[in-house]
Amino acid sequence: MSYTAFDRETFEAFRAMDREGPIHMLNLVKLRDTANYEDGRHASGKEAYAAYGKESAPVFARLGGKIVWRGAQEMVVIGPSDEHWDLCFIAEYPSPQAFVDMLGDPDYRKAIPHRQAAVADSRLIRMAPIPLGGNFGE
Repeated sequence: MSYTAFDRETFEAFRAMDREGPIHMLNLVKLRDTANYEDGRHASGKEAYAAYGKESAPVFARLGGKIVWRGAQEMVVIGPSDEHWDLCFIAEYPSPQAFVDMLGDPDYRKAIPHRQAAVADSRLIRMAPIPLGGNFGE
């Protein structure tokens, strides 16, 4: 099963978790080799995702979003060895509402078809930033 969007129930649960302060969104993205545009245009998944990034970036920045970590997957050490993510990054939003506002922004909504055409599978995990500790368990 692949995951490319969230459902209404999950979105409502996200909105119900409103709180003060920033959120981090862990993004794991597997791209299609060939983008799957509904209008039949031709592009690679990488090209379509780049178009999504270019068109959504001004909205993301205007709402106070920033990329706080980006990395390239090298190998799975614990977990399914056949899982591979083309893009791995953490986006920070100043509040949960900023993420909700981005999703409703008309300019952002124009960028969504590029993401949907590009992505074969993804994980989007909401996290609360916590102070760094001295070891793994702190």
